[in-house]
Amino acid sequence: MTTEAKPRTSPLFRLALDYGPLGVFFVANLLASRLSLPDMVDSLASVLIATTAFMIASLISIVVSKWKTGHISPMLWVSAGLVLVFGALTLYFRDDTFLKMKPTIVYAMFASILTFGVLTGRPLLQQLLETTYPGLSAEGWRKLTVNWAIFFAFMAVLNEVVWRHSTWNFWVGFKLWGAVPLTLLFAMANIPMLLRHGLQMDREAPPLPPAD
Repeated sequence: MTTEAKPRTSPLFRLALDYGPLGVFFVANLLASRLSLPDMVDSLASVLIATTAFMIASLISIVVSKWKTGHISPMLWVSAGLVLVFGALTLYFRDDTFLKMKPTIVYAMFASILTFGVLTGRPLLQQLLETTYPGLSAEGWRKLTVNWAIFFAFMAVLNEVVWRHSTWNFWVGFKLWGAVPLTLLFAMANIPMLLRHGLQMDREAPPLPPAD
């Protein structure tokens, strides 16, 4: 019996699927803010417009992933699903607190899941990403899991500090110009360790977690 391999996608396409909705969110908020009066830069209208655009873009990302690759990654399901849930709460209650808290919940959830996997000896990250980390040893997977668990816990705390002590527009900018670069830099910082533990770089670049 043979199993059908999942279509392989390029790293750029994965980035577009995972981070495209965040880009749409940022652009929609920027345009909405510029169309508002000068004293209404952080108006509720900007929040609602940007949130709606974020939700629509997340749905499109799921549809495109299914159409082009034949499957939807668990992390994309989680990220897009929480965008829809917390976005809907933001629209219904007209309160941006729900959407601001979403990254904290996502980061904390990933940190907890990975920590649980390390403590119980279950290679949860390996089961999720094995096909895109060819050749990585068991010790490499353990170290990678610990590193990402610590990083996600740090990002959860950082998001809480930022949204509680800043305006809506500053927080939106932080998501794109702060959280994304930090994630990219952290992923690249892990590559030397991964190479020492058997990672083969000849097929495709290591994946990144989805946008928060």
